[in-house]
Amino acid sequence: MHPWVVSEYPDGVRLLQAAECEPLAVRWLWRHWLPSGAITILAGMPGTGKTTLALSIASIVSSAGAWPDGTPCIEAGNVVIWSGEDDIQATLLPRLIAMGADRSRVHFVTSIHDQGRFREFDPSTDIRQLMLKIAEIGGARLVIIDPILNAVSGDAHRANDVRRDLHDLVVLARSEVAVIGISHFSKGGGKAPQHPLDRVIGSQAFAALARIVLVTAQSMGEEGRVLARAKSNLGPDGSGFEYVVESLTISDSIETSRVVWRGALEGDAREILGQAEQAMRPPSRMEEAKTFLLDLLVGHGHLPSVQVLELAASAGHSASTIHRAKAELQIRAEKDGHGGWYWRL
Repeated sequence: MHPWVVSEYPDGVRLLQAAECEPLAVRWLWRHWLPSGAITILAGMPGTGKTTLALSIASIVSSAGAWPDGTPCIEAGNVVIWSGEDDIQATLLPRLIAMGADRSRVHFVTSIHDQGRFREFDPSTDIRQLMLKIAEIGGARLVIIDPILNAVSGDAHRANDVRRDLHDLVVLARSEVAVIGISHFSKGGGKAPQHPLDRVIGSQAFAALARIVLVTAQSMGEEGRVLARAKSNLGPDGSGFEYVVESLTISDSIETSRVVWRGALEGDAREILGQAEQAMRPPSRMEEAKTFLLDLLVGHGHLPSVQVLELAASAGHSASTIHRAKAELQIRAEKDGHGGWYWRL
């Protein structure tokens, strides 16, 4: 060190003694579901209404509404939304209006003035500039990045790239802001009983950096959905909620959609998603054959085997599939007094 450089802190590692610290409680925007000061990932398959669900949360925060579990949002606050996929006026704004958002507290990130010109906002490079703008509007309680994959300039499948590029977003969250990053499930994830965290697209660093990971799936027919808590480093995990994405028209001519929350769900995230996706999965040929046999024999009690096979063939079932379904259902083949064979449940 030069003699004219004065520093009260010598070079070297600094240690903080635990006895010098005071414990702090976790600050929640929505208790046990959405923490202030941390990143939350919201992920699921396309078509589960993830963006609309995030806008429902934004509407609750902006208007101090009620959370899906019935508890109140204690204090209304600013919400900042960046979307790389949806139009503001045609898609995002109508949904917010339909869900009762306070529009004076919702701010959309559009562009950035950089070196004398305007350009599109880039969440992989411009988060620090966004932090300055958030400070100018008096702070924000919620920031939504949709999709969070765009906040990574490097390889989203490499943990080091993801951790490096999301650093500014982590710093933003630490200023007592709840950050929701919307993501997707990888294709084909529903075909195996994977843990929902393993289905989040990109590196596992996304789920590792997030303090809470929420996941969605489609259920209950075309409009029904489920939300489950797949991970929480700050409280309990598991459980979830049913919700419906409902279509409606506002201002006489603008068609949009909104989230209508239903009841609570028990179980872990894998169970909740598995049950929902099982309900949506098309039945296999074997399942269709079993259903056919049950419907046929429940109605008639017993039928000649020749007639069963003829009716099955007319319905598009092969003889081999029908015989396997017969075995799995433990259907009995019995001979009548005239030498003919019958099938009976």
